Amino acid sequence: MQDKVTYEYAVIRVVPKVEREEFFNVGVLLFSKRKKFLGVKYKIDQKKLDAFSEDLDIAMLNAHLKAWEDICKGHPKGGCIGNFEISDRFRWLAASRSTIIQSSKTHSGLCTDPQEELERLFNAFVL
Repeated sequence: MQDKVTYEYAVIRVVPKVEREEFFNVGVLLFSKRKKFLGVKYKIDQKKLDAFSEDLDIAMLNAHLKAWEDICKGHPKGGCIGNFEISDRFRWLAASRSTIIQSSKTHSGLCTDPQEELERLFNAFVL
């Protein structure tokens, strides 16, 4: 138990028609302060996307999610948000918004390896 650290995560959702409030999960965002870890994993299922809306461009959604990945990594392509402290980057990404790509409320847990936990959560909530 002593080697476990706290983490926070949010599930990333695509909300094709914001006014209808229908969504499906496409990824997970995970942050661990003690491990200095901020990671994201995502995958958009084309069949699910088409079932919700044929108007959305999967390439555009993937480009936006790639920007989230760049922000997580602190990559220059992440813009000014990518320069924030790791905790501030997580808070910015997990903030409530009313756009096509949204995140759930944040949840917390304990793990020994944040990357493994990200994979586990991704498999549980997205696949």
